Amino acid sequence: MSSYDDDTLPLQPPIRLPGEATLAAAVRAAPLAGELKNPEGDDAEVLAAWAELCRARLAEDEGLLLELIRMFLSREPLTGESPETLTGLGLVRQAEPYTLSWLGLWAARQIIAETTGQDIPVMGSLADADAAALLHGLRAYPETERGEELAGWLKDRDGSGAVADLASVLGAVSPLGRAVGVELLSTSFGDEGRLALTRLLEEPKLGAVIAARTGRDERQPAPEEIAWVLVDMAAALLEFGGETGEVIESIAMGMDAEEQAGTIAILAFGDHPWTGQVLRVFIEHHPDERVAAAARKALRRLRGLADVRG
Repeated sequence: MSSYDDDTLPLQPPIRLPGEATLAAAVRAAPLAGELKNPEGDDAEVLAAWAELCRARLAEDEGLLLELIRMFLSREPLTGESPETLTGLGLVRQAEPYTLSWLGLWAARQIIAETTGQDIPVMGSLADADAAALLHGLRAYPETERGEELAGWLKDRDGSGAVADLASVLGAVSPLGRAVGVELLSTSFGDEGRLALTRLLEEPKLGAVIAARTGRDERQPAPEEIAWVLVDMAAALLEFGGETGEVIESIAMGMDAEEQAGTIAILAFGDHPWTGQVLRVFIEHHPDERVAAAARKALRRLRGLADVRG
């Protein structure tokens, strides 16, 4: 089982963007459009050239770059006079308080993707995705937008085939993608989705996670699965960008420090790909030194076992 590695920034909710034609028209109407060597190219060429111009202009003033990113992350308008460069590039709407324009959202999304590796989803862009890419993209969607995106994905698909596709990738996606997939199959596809999950219950590791997430008490984890389940649940919170306290509590579950240290000791034996990241949260943020020390020991053991496994 594998995981995605774009946890450098808390996951961002999807944005709405118009099509290339509307964005290119906004470029051609921007005050600095005259700086393009070709405003007469096709829409894709105009947008590519504009992206390069935005990068060059923002690289000259790190403060402007940070302001653009701050506006994107907060999604809130700012008072005062909009910066001349951002206005000239068409990235903000000039009325006060000023907000990011379509072009501003588009440009900030590209910059964040280039600097952090996180591909912030655009509403409607997952319609043609495969099941694994859909779950990866849906990780940060609020409930309403998730339903809208899922409806677009299902529009030209057979319902039974969609259930089978989602069920088939649950073991290969990231912990949070897996959590999203389990939730969708248990709530959005009726009895057929729940039956697909039931069929997976006897799968090693994956079945134990499904049982834990859907309250299937009849499927208890085997001793060798307990560490895997604990890490998978904690890793989903970590992947989303949850507070470290939430990650710690997902494993601590009200236990005292001595009990937590004992639980932490077994995590190294679960061979979950996110084990190291979860242990580092306990090492760096747990308030009790006994638990942090147990996490350090478990991380050393994990590395030793990885060498043995090759």
